[in-house]
Amino acid sequence: MSALFPPDLRLQAEALLSVLQQRSLRLATAESCTGGLLAGLLTEIPGASATLERGFVTYSNAAKTTLLGVDAQLIARVGAVSEEVARAMAEGALAAAPVDLAVAITGIAGPDGGAPEKPVGLVYLAVVMKGRKNQAIECRFGSIGRTEIRLASLRESLDLMRQALT
Repeated sequence: MSALFPPDLRLQAEALLSVLQQRSLRLATAESCTGGLLAGLLTEIPGASATLERGFVTYSNAAKTTLLGVDAQLIARVGAVSEEVARAMAEGALAAAPVDLAVAITGIAGPDGGAPEKPVGLVYLAVVMKGRKNQAIECRFGSIGRTEIRLASLRESLDLMRQALT
């Protein structure tokens, strides 16, 4: 049987789901440039339904606003690819779902769409957990290719969630 995702990603996902399950925590994802890949990775793991509640694929700005409640004026002011919007996406997912933890991913996977101030490979990740301060990071993967940017985003988001749980 062939795997959809690289073995290291699967191992990271298994470890995260194990911690979530041990703590009886539920998770929601809010994804833009990864288009649901994080939710897809997590659902590759048998038993993921014990912790993964839902995933929001909010590829368009309208979806970010409609599904997650991200302020359209915020998007207009700072752009969809920004720390502020990543944080708002994660907060929106936490508010819209019966979960304890939410993660958001927004970025420019390329090969087009970059600009000098926001180049291809720029990705923002945010994690918010009930009762804790949210965390966000900026990743600059460079122009390593669309697939590699998206997979790198998954690796970093899994790591950020792991850190949030410690």
